[in-house]
Amino acid sequence: MESRPETALARPWWANALLVFCAFMTIVYTPWDLFVKPVARDQEVWFGFVLTGWWAKATEPLHWAIYGLFTYGLWRMRPWMRLWGTVYLVQVVIAMVVWNLLDARGSLLGAVASGVLFAGATVAYWRAGVIFDESVAR
Repeated sequence: MESRPETALARPWWANALLVFCAFMTIVYTPWDLFVKPVARDQEVWFGFVLTGWWAKATEPLHWAIYGLFTYGLWRMRPWMRLWGTVYLVQVVIAMVVWNLLDARGSLLGAVASGVLFAGATVAYWRAGVIFDESVAR
C-alpha cells in the first residue's frame, strides 16, 4: 500500500490552501481567540447564529478540534476528509446565508452571493474528493 502524500507537491493547490488555512486556525488564531481575546469581545458563529461572551468561549474548543482534525486530515490526505470536509462546508454555506439574513450587518444580496459562492466551493470540494480515496494510484 502506498503512503499518503506528505509534501505540498503531492497535493492539489486548493488542498494546500485549505491546509495552510486550517493550520493557521489551529496553531495561531484559535488559541489566541480562546486564551487571549477578552470574553466581552468574543464571538463564534455556528449555522449563522452568533454566540458572544462565555457562550462563544465555550464553543471555541470545538472549532479548535475541527481545525486540528482538518489540518491532520489534509496533511495526510485521509479518506474521511471527503465526507467530513463536505459536511463542514455545508455548515459554512448555511451559516453564511443565515448570518446575512439575521444579522444587521448582513443583507439579502450578501446571503445570495455568499450562498452561491460557498455552495459552489462545496460541490467542487466533493467532486474533487476522489483525491482522498486510498484506492487512487499516485
